[in-house]
Amino acid sequence: MSITQNYKLNLIQWYPGHIAKAEKNLKEQLKRVDVVLEVRDIRIPISTNHPQMNEWVGTKARILVLNRVDMVLPQVRSQWIEWFKNRGEFPYFTNAQHGQGMAAITKAAQAAGIELNQRRTDRGMLPRPVRAVVIGFPNVGKSALINRLIGKRVVESAARPGVTRQLRWVRISDELQLLDAPGVIPARLDSQAAAIKLAICDDIGEAAYDNQLIAAAFIDIVNELQKTHSHSLPPNPFLKRYDLDSIMYTGEDYLQALAEHRYKGDIERTARQMITDFRKGLLGSIPLELPPI
Repeated sequence: MSITQNYKLNLIQWYPGHIAKAEKNLKEQLKRVDVVLEVRDIRIPISTNHPQMNEWVGTKARILVLNRVDMVLPQVRSQWIEWFKNRGEFPYFTNAQHGQGMAAITKAAQAAGIELNQRRTDRGMLPRPVRAVVIGFPNVGKSALINRLIGKRVVESAARPGVTRQLRWVRISDELQLLDAPGVIPARLDSQAAAIKLAICDDIGEAAYDNQLIAAAFIDIVNELQKTHSHSLPPNPFLKRYDLDSIMYTGEDYLQALAEHRYKGDIERTARQMITDFRKGLLGSIPLELPPI
C-alpha cells in the first residue's frame, strides 16, 4: 500500500485569497517579463514544480533554480543534474540564505538580457534593462534569493510560507530588474504524495495539515528511500538523532515508539519535534525525492 493510500490527508484546502489575487496579478505582469526564474526546493524538485509553469513561461527565457542545495548530499545533486540534463534543462543550485550560487544566476539573467537587447537593436529599438520574475511555491526561498542578488535586504523574508503578499519590482542593477512575487500553489493538487512532501518541507501553510499524519508520512518516505536508494543517502537519520531505528516500523508505529522513548508518550510533541528537526537540517541531508527512473 502506498503512502498516499495510508494517509488520506485533506491538505489542499489551503489556498488563501492573497495567493489567488497575486496569481491573477502575476499573469498580468508576466506580459512585461523577459526572463522567468523558477525556484524549487531541491529536497522535492518535482513536487515544487508548479503545473502551470510551462504555460506561464511560454517562449520566455527560463532559469531553473534549485534552492537549499546545502540540504542534500553532493551525489544527490549530481543525480538531479543528470536527470534534468536528459530533459534539456540545466539547473542552477543555490543556498539563498548564505549567498551560494548567486553569481551564476545573475550571469544567466544578464545573458538573456543581452540577447533580448540585440533583438531590440535589430528592430531599431533602444536597449532596456532585462525584466525577470521570481516564481515558486511559498517558502522555497524566493525573497532570500532576491535579497542576496541585490546584496541587501529589500524584500521581507522568513522561514514560513505566505510572507510575500504582493508583487513588487526591485532594481538589481542598470541591466536587471526583478519582480518579487508571492508564493503560488495550484488551486488544488491532484497528487497527495506531492501535498505531503510540501507540508513536510513547510512549503504550504500549517493550518492545512495534521502534524502527526505528516510526521508519520515523513518516516515512511525516508524508510522507503533508505530501502531503494541507500547508496545515495546517509545512514538512517532517526537512529543517529533519536537513538531509535525506524526501519522496522511503519511511520505511525515509529512515532508512537519514539514518543514513549523520548517524550513521555506525547505523540503531538514528538511529531512537531521531528518535523522541526528535519526542516532545520538536524536530521542530516535528507531528500524526499530522487530522480525517477
